[in-house]
Amino acid sequence: MATDTSNFRTEANVFESDLAGITVRGKAHDLSAWFVVALRLMMGYAFLHAGWTKITAAEPFDAGGYLTNVTAASPLSGLFHWMGQTGWFVEFVNLAVPWGELLIGMALLVGVVTRLAAFFGAFMMLLFYFGNWEVQHGLVNGDLAYMLVFLAVAAFGAGRLVGLDAIIEKYETGGEKLVERYPKLRYLLG
Repeated sequence: MATDTSNFRTEANVFESDLAGITVRGKAHDLSAWFVVALRLMMGYAFLHAGWTKITAAEPFDAGGYLTNVTAASPLSGLFHWMGQTGWFVEFVNLAVPWGELLIGMALLVGVVTRLAAFFGAFMMLLFYFGNWEVQHGLVNGDLAYMLVFLAVAAFGAGRLVGLDAIIEKYETGGEKLVERYPKLRYLLG
């Protein structure tokens, strides 16, 4: 996928992308940046709260019951049942879910390593989508919608908007911007 950035300097709020021979071009409203920030903050708060309540709950978080009780209709039910019956994996999930939610939430709230956080948030929502499989009302549900919000946060570089990623990307080391010296950081920041 190639993205044409030549018009960014001459036209404000214009974006364009080619994918599989199809070009999409649009002009965003001036307030669009604030909506992207709002999405980042909303998802950050939601995940921070979800993780914090699991970590501080009176009873320790236990994903075993959830994993073993996924409906057989889910395309990944076999995988979920294996995960729920594999002791070391349940222990891993018992740590990964609450702490992952907390860390993703914190990263999004301050806008640091935003793309990395959004990727893992989208991955978790994809797993929740298949784990909470109910398609009586269609394939679209809240888990899928949240996954797409995470992907939008990553795609729009929401950490560069009122976030620490903007500061980190401008940081100079050895007379060169950090992201110019280490271009792969762009996959994590933004």
